[in-house]
Parts: sequence; C-alpha cells; structure tokens
Amino acid sequence: QTRVARALHTGELVLHYQPKVNLRTGEILGLEALLRWQHPDQGLVGPQHVLPMIEDVELEVELGEWVLREALAQMRQWTGAGMLWDVSVNIAATHFHRANFVERLKDILLTCPEVSPSRLELEILESAALQDMQYMPHMMQNCQALGVRFALDDFGTGYSSLSYLKRLRADSIKIDQSFVQGILEDTDDLTLAGAIIALAGAFGRHVVAEGVETPEQAAKLLELGCERAQGFGIARPMPANEVLAWARDHAARHASQVVQVAAKRPASL
Repeated sequence: QTRVARALHTGELVLHYQPKVNLRTGEILGLEALLRWQHPDQGLVGPQHVLPMIEDVELEVELGEWVLREALAQMRQWTGAGMLWDVSVNIAATHFHRANFVERLKDILLTCPEVSPSRLELEILESAALQDMQYMPHMMQNCQALGVRFALDDFGTGYSSLSYLKRLRADSIKIDQSFVQGILEDTDDLTLAGAIIALAGAFGRHVVAEGVETPEQAAKLLELGCERAQGFGIARPMPANEVLAWARDHAARHASQVVQVAAKRPASL
C-alpha cells in the first residue's frame, strides 16, 4: 500500500485509453480510461496489480480523484485538437460513497471548464450499485445534475432486476465480456446478451459490449441490435499520445472497407 502511494506521488501511475466504437458506422464514440502502473522493475502492469493492494479508503479516494483529473486534462488536450470524445472513468464503490463525492466532483470538473461535463461518464460495477439502493439512485441523480453521465459496468453478473434498472437511471449498460466471449458457442451467453440488449432498448439506455475480439462476435452483436462495443478486436488500451494516430488509421480502414463493400454491390437499374 505504501508502494502504491509512492507510485501515485512520483508519477509512476498512468492512464491508457481503450476506444469504444460504433460497429456499424466505425464512428469513435469515446474511450475508457484504464489505470496502469509503469513499475520500475516489473514494467507496465494493470489495475489487478494495484487496486487489491489498497485497503486504505483515503488512498483509494486520492487515486480515484487523480484518475478523474488526469482524464479531464487529457480530454482538454483532445478538445484542443478538435476531438470531442467522451471518456469514461471507473469509480470504486467506497469512493462513490464518500459524503462529499458530489462536491469534490464539481470542483474537479471546474478545473477543466473547456470540457463539457456531459462528456464524462462514470462507470460503476453493477454489483456495487446494488449494494445500497437507498443511496445510489440519489447520488447518481446529484451527479447527473452536474451534467455527468453514468454506466453500469459488468451488467448481468450481479442480481439485476427490472425494478433496480428502473431506479438506477444510468445512461449506458455494459454487457460483461464473459457473455460476449461466449456469444458464438454458448447458447446461454447468447440468450443473456440478447436479453440485456433488449432490456436496454426497452428502458431507453445505450448498451455497450465489452471484450469484443473477433469480427464474428461483432457481426453477432449487430444481429442482436448492439452497435456499441470495445475490446481487443477493435483496439487494445493505449497511451494517450497514441490515440490520435490510431483514430486516423481507424478512420482510413473503415473508409476503405466502405469503398470495398460499395464496389461489390451490383449497379442499380
């Protein structure tokens, strides 16, 4: 825990960004900010090597606020380059349950007035959201009053119900990657993914598929009615300074695919 605190204060922690795209149009919808530790001995390691080591609530809050500030500062840079991408940030349940969370969030948003709060999305695990259904809807509403949006992460892995979804007015629902990865071979995963997509549509929420790795998975998701996705098959998480080049290459690849599809169509009479 002391080592993580030192890493935070000495600049060893960084954010990588994983794009979210529209599978049908190729449009880049935004990016998810993901924590990485540039460890001097072990190299680049993921959050599974950082977060389990944190037991101190104050350190967890400090880390969460650092991620928010870093993400907003990066969004300000991209805004200057003409890229008005949304960015989503994962928030720990203990951080979100802080009594002053909304006030602190408001102060952090004010540090980057060039970035509209509506471009920031807070992701909270479905299981964490369901722990306190008296507290969560109220706090989400207060954050949304600032303009910030919400996503329920790993949806389908907790004890979801229609009444919970009605009360938790998240803007987006993220299908857990375990369902997406089994969507072609496991009929139960296919049924669950289809049900979540239909449920999101019925409640007027966006749905995002996590963990898309192959064109076949993407095609099946489109068939089910899910157009938004992220995963290694689209792009791996990357440092912020690589995102603009990836976006240019992605746009060029998609334009090429559109031309190829159009060339294969028979001429209209």
